[in-house]
Amino acid sequence: MDSALSDPHNASAEAGSPANGTARPPSTPEGIALAYGSLLLMALLPIFFGALRSVRCARGKNASDMPETITSRDAARFPIIASCTLLGLYLFFKIFSQEYINLLLSMYFFVLGILALSHTISPFMSKFFPANFPNRQYQLLFTQGSGENKEEIINYEFDTKDLVCLGLSSIVGVWYLLRKHWIANNLFGLAFSLNGVELLHLNNVSTGCILLGGLFIYDIFWVFGTNVMVTVARSFEAPIKLVFPQDLLEKGLEADNFAMLGLGDIVIPGIFIALLLRFDISLKKNTHTYFYTSFAAYIFGLGLTIFIMHIFKHAQPALLYLVPACIGFPVLVALAKGEVTEMFS
Repeated sequence: MDSALSDPHNASAEAGSPANGTARPPSTPEGIALAYGSLLLMALLPIFFGALRSVRCARGKNASDMPETITSRDAARFPIIASCTLLGLYLFFKIFSQEYINLLLSMYFFVLGILALSHTISPFMSKFFPANFPNRQYQLLFTQGSGENKEEIINYEFDTKDLVCLGLSSIVGVWYLLRKHWIANNLFGLAFSLNGVELLHLNNVSTGCILLGGLFIYDIFWVFGTNVMVTVARSFEAPIKLVFPQDLLEKGLEADNFAMLGLGDIVIPGIFIALLLRFDISLKKNTHTYFYTSFAAYIFGLGLTIFIMHIFKHAQPALLYLVPACIGFPVLVALAKGEVTEMFS
């Protein structure tokens, strides 16, 4: 999991200089502000809309949209699994050719990105189809065995509108595969983030605290203790991070000096914030106090991360600031309202 917020100043220094040996021109204050502000906005969108869609997902009956529930046991194991995966990728990049690894990863994320983007835009695109659009239903069914021993492996229902969305997403996929353009990267990254927040459900707040607490330690160790996470983030040519150029004002869409935010810094706090929205709804008080509190806490935490990174000119483990904010603020509200027992039940 990539979970570091990278300083564009450092990105410039460590990514290397142009072929003629000249250094990149210094970033303008306007360019830095635009990059940071855009990353913050892009992080908020999938959390907000993903949380809203997680409520409909929890109530839905469509087997293809059923959420994946994370238990306390899953949460406790996740930082260990993430660490092994991260270290494995780091060793792969050190031993094998980065070009071939990224080629394989590009093909893999090309397929995943198309499916994720198609699922993301499907609800929005449905509003643009005319009423007389010939929408036919389809079902993709794979089974194993026969008779009473028949077992479903895949049971996916879709329609003509979904196929149109798949076609549009494929265009973005080809653009990403051929150009690796940062806009195509961000479209896939936003789709992955929104799908993660929507479809990954924590079973209770205690599980969320275990998950965020474990990844809090994970993030600090791999960013401050080693150069592994930052190295993987900059070597890994896949949409596992959101990027925005700090030299956009000078070079336009061909800008290449990027600030980056790992998707882990969006999805992990995002699924906790989505849980608090569902908790708000379960209280049946017609308020979204905990959701808005945690959402504001996320803005505060990520803003603090950007501020610290800008001051010290070093990549920061964003969860170091996000975890205390996203857990602390809602717990304080629960203490004030006398609803701690309900929150952790």
